[in-house]
Amino acid sequence: MLKRNNRTTSNHDNQNQPDSGKIAVVSTRGLGKNFGDFSAVRSLTLDIYPGEIFGFLGPNGAGKTTSIRMILGLLRPSTGSASVLGIDVQKNPEAIRPRVGYMAQRFSLYNDLTVLQNLQFYGAAYGLENDRLAERINSALEMAGLRGRERRKTAALAGGWRQRLALGAAILHQPEIVFLDEPTAGVDPVSRREFWDLLYELAAGGVSVFVTTHYMDEAEHCHRLAFIQRGEVIAQGSPGEIKRQAVDGRVLEVVSENAGNVLKVLEQLWEEGESLEMDLYGASVRIVTPDQRDYRKQVRTILKKSGVVFSSVEYVEPTLEDVFIASMR
Repeated sequence: MLKRNNRTTSNHDNQNQPDSGKIAVVSTRGLGKNFGDFSAVRSLTLDIYPGEIFGFLGPNGAGKTTSIRMILGLLRPSTGSASVLGIDVQKNPEAIRPRVGYMAQRFSLYNDLTVLQNLQFYGAAYGLENDRLAERINSALEMAGLRGRERRKTAALAGGWRQRLALGAAILHQPEIVFLDEPTAGVDPVSRREFWDLLYELAAGGVSVFVTTHYMDEAEHCHRLAFIQRGEVIAQGSPGEIKRQAVDGRVLEVVSENAGNVLKVLEQLWEEGESLEMDLYGASVRIVTPDQRDYRKQVRTILKKSGVVFSSVEYVEPTLEDVFIASMR
């Protein structure tokens, strides 16, 4: 039986990987968390380097937020260890907090305050004052593109602008690492792209970015990333490395105005005994062929005999979503 999943995504250019010969600013070894008999995270081992955007991808409930909370010392792990900037998180969690920024999954600023008031409040909480506070607020306003919106109530901001404000507040104290927990969830595509432009600027300035997401297209923006599913890392490396390692075979794409019908026909009429994976992918069907044989003629013949109209049948480069599905299986 052929396997399938309904899905849509978009592709973006990958960025060059930073120099991983540097000392890791975040390091975990066998990190895990149990809640009774339930294992939320199991044996998490990863390293993050200076100026790197590290993506942590997985569906809702996969263990992303629990992992961040353990790394930040907000949640005590059941197993393993974590260090941030060379500091043992379990032994001295307070020492890392002035040096990191954290943007929680749920919007954490005050809706009844203005943009400026929120930045003033968080700046004071970080210990900034007087000229230094004013300087950092001006920098955050410029970085986030919020100049001219200082006196607008936060509740009146659109989702994308609220996320920009939250990022500005998280980096007021110039942290060396910033942790972002699904920062673009519920944000429109244009605002998501603009938000990632801000992350590029941070990384270019030497700030390490640890970002969780369940958007597969955002994975293409990361220097390196890890896929997590049901508390376990199932793939890790640069986007290019993961694609090469995880997809065993080639990806054949059938483009049609009725992709669902294409999938149904191929599923019913494929040769007995063939073991191929098929998935809906927007207006197309993608087939992972297990070897280097050319299946294009065979697929075209099946579809033509069944009277199915299609635009093209061609081999394409695998996407990270292809990789994620393959890794899960």
